[in-house]
Amino acid sequence: MKNAVIGNNKQKANLIVLGAVPRLLYLLQQETSSTELKTECAVVLGSLAMGTENNVKSLLDCHIIPALLQGLLSPDLKFIEACLRCLRTIFTSPVTPEELLYTGPDHQTILFNHGAVQNIAHLLTSVSYKVRMQALKCFSVLAFENPQVSMTLVNVLVDGELLPQIFVKMLQRDKPIEMQLTSAKCLTYMCRAGAIRTDDNCIVLKTLPCLVRMCSKERLLEERVEGAETLAYLIEPDVELQRIASITDHLIAMLADYFKYPSSVSAITDIKRLDHDLKHAHELRQAAFKLYASLGANDEDIRKKIIETENMMDRIVTGLSESSVKVRLAAVRCLHSLSRSVQQLRTSFQDHAVWKPLMKVLQNAPDEILVVASSMLCNLLLEFSPSKEPILESGAVELLCGLTQSENPALRVNGIWALMNMAFQAEQKIKADILRSLSTEQLFRLLSDSDLNVLMKTLGLLRNLLSTRPHIDKIMSTHGKQIMQAVTLILEGEHNIEVKEQTLCILANIADGTTAKELIMTNDDILQKIKYYMGKDGTAAVPGVMGTPWAPASIPHPC
Repeated sequence: MKNAVIGNNKQKANLIVLGAVPRLLYLLQQETSSTELKTECAVVLGSLAMGTENNVKSLLDCHIIPALLQGLLSPDLKFIEACLRCLRTIFTSPVTPEELLYTGPDHQTILFNHGAVQNIAHLLTSVSYKVRMQALKCFSVLAFENPQVSMTLVNVLVDGELLPQIFVKMLQRDKPIEMQLTSAKCLTYMCRAGAIRTDDNCIVLKTLPCLVRMCSKERLLEERVEGAETLAYLIEPDVELQRIASITDHLIAMLADYFKYPSSVSAITDIKRLDHDLKHAHELRQAAFKLYASLGANDEDIRKKIIETENMMDRIVTGLSESSVKVRLAAVRCLHSLSRSVQQLRTSFQDHAVWKPLMKVLQNAPDEILVVASSMLCNLLLEFSPSKEPILESGAVELLCGLTQSENPALRVNGIWALMNMAFQAEQKIKADILRSLSTEQLFRLLSDSDLNVLMKTLGLLRNLLSTRPHIDKIMSTHGKQIMQAVTLILEGEHNIEVKEQTLCILANIADGTTAKELIMTNDDILQKIKYYMGKDGTAAVPGVMGTPWAPASIPHPC
């Protein structure tokens, strides 16, 4: 059987159809089976797993994983190795559910608590390159987004040398690329987990330049993808690292090359090469968008350089409609990062009518894309954005009101945030549309939302709706009773100073109305509360502006 199935997918499928898998698993688990027989069964199962994804599904359906894990308890090393090889093959298949094996912080902690760090550390000095690499990969997985493990790794000694120093040696140019990349990942993950400072020399002078090198044309496509994605993760929260990366080895221009795959068919004589390029083209575009998003997260000059890179806005707009969800998400993130620029909102974003494809994305997309796309919509609705008017005309009010009813708190925040930006210095008609589409019932639900961000943005929306005297009187004449109820509830509730201050600002706006002020003057309860807060220590006074009787509106700001 073993000789028949090696390298022959048809024979593998035939054996599976004939019911070989249950029989092999039965022999594998029988106490009466010899160790040699069990080992051969594990080898054949491993070969079957190397076939198609359907083969792997068939193996999973026969509950192969518990049987193989049980095999690891055997005292025989050859049998253990055969079981491990088979498990590795199964778990590297995209059809295998990750939860069948350890994933996530809890499982990292279990491995950590069972001495994984100490038992793996000495393997970094093994004479075998394969062993060193697997140890390195294990550390990168353990350290990822795990402060507890990362803090421990910083202080681990191997032959009198600290682990970070060993990682730095392993990312030097004379080491194999795979080793350089994985070492850079280890240091990146430790840095992001707070175990290494972002201004440490091992990050600024070693890790960052190594990852930039991985993005160059000389590297394989897979290496360029991994290098760019790791670098994006490293610099994402740190302005200074973003600035250093942007001026290292012409990185911004270098990334433009990621969009040139596959090369034109006429230039490729090797069909395998074309197939390889096609396979990695999506991954390259996704990686480039991610890195551009991180580079442009804070600095205006960097954003300008990115947008001025050849055909960049066209590439991002094209990315918004790609078939791959991952590429679409990365493109939206990149656009969101660039949309924090006032100058770009007024120029490049208007020139390329970015709002059109964005509105299409918002119509039908998974939550992970919706969260970023709706954040970007908040920015396109800022008062100085030329895109604001056409977005309003394309039915944005209904769409955003719909988002405020989402079970996802991030979508509720973005929906109400965008409405707040939309209502800032808006015409009476737009304000009326918002109130009608949102409904008083939904407004009350948002004001009692458990998420503080939702509550604060809802109060900001109310402030922006209740600005300018005619608007205040008009809105209060139709919704006054409900708004006063909401104000009373919040002032009586257990809320922090910022929430109470926003609510008092709403009252200040209502008080400026010609007729609306009567709703305060005839409400003893509200008057007593205002008196109470005027005499309360530590509470900020209600802000006002010279020459403006109402409290300033909740000024829109980028998301």
